[in-house]
Amino acid sequence: MYRVNPFTYLASSFLSAAIGEAPVQCATDELLTMEAPGSQTCEQYLSSYIDTAGGFITNASATGICQYCPVKDTTQFLETVGINFANRWRDFGFMWVYICVNIAAAVALYWLCRVPKRKTRG
Repeated sequence: MYRVNPFTYLASSFLSAAIGEAPVQCATDELLTMEAPGSQTCEQYLSSYIDTAGGFITNASATGICQYCPVKDTTQFLETVGINFANRWRDFGFMWVYICVNIAAAVALYWLCRVPKRKTRG
């Protein structure tokens, strides 16, 4: 039901334009720390996971402790809340279509119900 609400499209288009495609820098307490097994580098160990889940490794060539940030850019975050960066202008247009249709419907309903009609003689 939330797709009928024009505020959904307004928030989506504004958030996409304001924070979309910006790089994320994880703080040290936000990094996930793990140890790469054997003599693998962090990149070798986590590459398949990153291809699936996204994010980035801060020390890709290290062979001991790996530090992983789960979010690479803000577009990845927006997708988790159902906002697609590529649809920012479409969502903005949907909001204006909704507004224009409501104005046209209000004027038509006013004309139909309130404007006196000419009576025909018969």
